[in-house]
Amino acid sequence: MDLTYTAEEEQFRQELRTWLAENIPTEWTRPGYWATLSDEESFEKRREWEARKTAAGFSGIQWPVEYGGRGGTPGMKAIYDEETVRAHAPQTVNVLGLTFLAPTIMAIGTEEQKAEIIGPMLRNEVIWCQGFSEPGAGSDLAAVATRGVLDGDEYVVNGQKIWTTNAMHGDKIFTIVRTEQGSERHKGLSMLLIDMDQPGVEARPLKQMSGASEFGEVFFTDARVKATDCLGEIGQGWRTAMLLLSFERGASGVGQYTEFRRQYDDIVAEAKRFGRADDPVARQELARCLVELECLRYHAMHILTQVEQGKDLGSESSMTKLQWSEAFQDLWEAFEHVLGPEATLAAPRPDVDLSPFHAQDHWSRSVTIWGGSSQVQRNIVAERVLGLPR
Repeated sequence: MDLTYTAEEEQFRQELRTWLAENIPTEWTRPGYWATLSDEESFEKRREWEARKTAAGFSGIQWPVEYGGRGGTPGMKAIYDEETVRAHAPQTVNVLGLTFLAPTIMAIGTEEQKAEIIGPMLRNEVIWCQGFSEPGAGSDLAAVATRGVLDGDEYVVNGQKIWTTNAMHGDKIFTIVRTEQGSERHKGLSMLLIDMDQPGVEARPLKQMSGASEFGEVFFTDARVKATDCLGEIGQGWRTAMLLLSFERGASGVGQYTEFRRQYDDIVAEAKRFGRADDPVARQELARCLVELECLRYHAMHILTQVEQGKDLGSESSMTKLQWSEAFQDLWEAFEHVLGPEATLAAPRPDVDLSPFHAQDHWSRSVTIWGGSSQVQRNIVAERVLGLPR
């Protein structure tokens, strides 16, 4: 495991850090600022920010230059994740396209797909969302029921997707569809790239308990997509989906550790303010969280080392998802335990606003479900690492 960065990578850090300091408004760094904006206001501000960042050469850090990227190293991408968190930079509006779809197209897409999709995605001219989960196919993705029937040179698609991030802002959706009638489970699936701005595609918002509508549900009623707008081979959608999901985990733990450690420090500060920092039980729980976070950091650096050496992560990606999601959830459970009843109130004192904490606390409950539930990840590790029977 290599815990260091090269001189070139550290030079990139300084360049990025300087640009971020000059381009992020002070108000963006205030706790809870983004929650004061409507979904539309937040989306447009972040979209404009992404455009400026791309123009300055700070998007697609690890992408090849021929695709509009910087051609950087995995270490530079890890530094980018770390520094943007430290600078309170907003999250990208096109995360699903940039994180998942783009590298998959680079790997297996046609030349036409590479030319038409990657550039506009990087510049945020086209926003992508992901249509995997369905009401009857959540963690069990192989139970997909949305169907596509070939009609000439097009597929006619009918079905429903749910928990679709950016559904209300998406221009296009990459989605798993059952294109071979009578097929079951992993067979007969295809990943189709569907235009959402057409008759037969309807997106509806799903309001979360926080009041936000980050997710939506998408209904297909005789929607049409050209047969050539398939990523990978027809009928090989499961293989394409697994390749796509492998890009999710990678070396992302570096940025996650940085964000979680900052949240940990904020929780400790509140514990001190409420006089809980001297309680031995509270101190023990906070210490346990800190140990867990530091283990996440070392695991993230181990994974980064593997990526830099060109090794296939395999089941280690499942270990990464399991570790960061449970460390995050444990952190916010500690917040609830340490602050006690005050943790349930937005303003337990006139000088205290805990609403930004509540947003993270609520969000933490979901992270062991989406992106592959902890139960599924444990099965993968048990079978592929420990060699246990199915």
